[in-house]
Amino acid sequence: MNRNSYSNYTPDIRDYGAQPLIVNIDRLAKQNPYYRSTIWTGDDLQVTLMSIPIHGDIGLEMHSNLDQFIRIVDGCALVQIGKNKAALDYTQRVNRDYAVLIPANTWHNIINIGNTPLKLYSVYAPPQHPFETVHKTKAAAEAAENHG
Repeated sequence: MNRNSYSNYTPDIRDYGAQPLIVNIDRLAKQNPYYRSTIWTGDDLQVTLMSIPIHGDIGLEMHSNLDQFIRIVDGCALVQIGKNKAALDYTQRVNRDYAVLIPANTWHNIINIGNTPLKLYSVYAPPQHPFETVHKTKAAAEAAENHG
């Protein structure tokens, strides 16, 4: 391949495991059609792509054993964070290029308040989902988490 071919190259959206990977993550996040797709799962870190439909959300959740980094790639969202499930006292509207850092034991939700699907990627340390996780919809993700 010549240099221009490389600049247009986009790897498949799949979990590359703990192999070295150099990728335009914004491009992959924009191309991801699914609620959640893992693209890299190592021993201590995991990267997932997410596409949240209009008026959809991630769902109120808390991870007791990991920190999470979320970057909004495209769209507009309302971020809600708090130490108490009933009192999400840190709320902010965000759009493309914002990052959200969530410490362990912190309740959070991200709601798509825009007119297009919300595209983002999330970094978990340590990994949160099994290797090669793909959830086409939020309902599929909830079913897998309740039966997994």
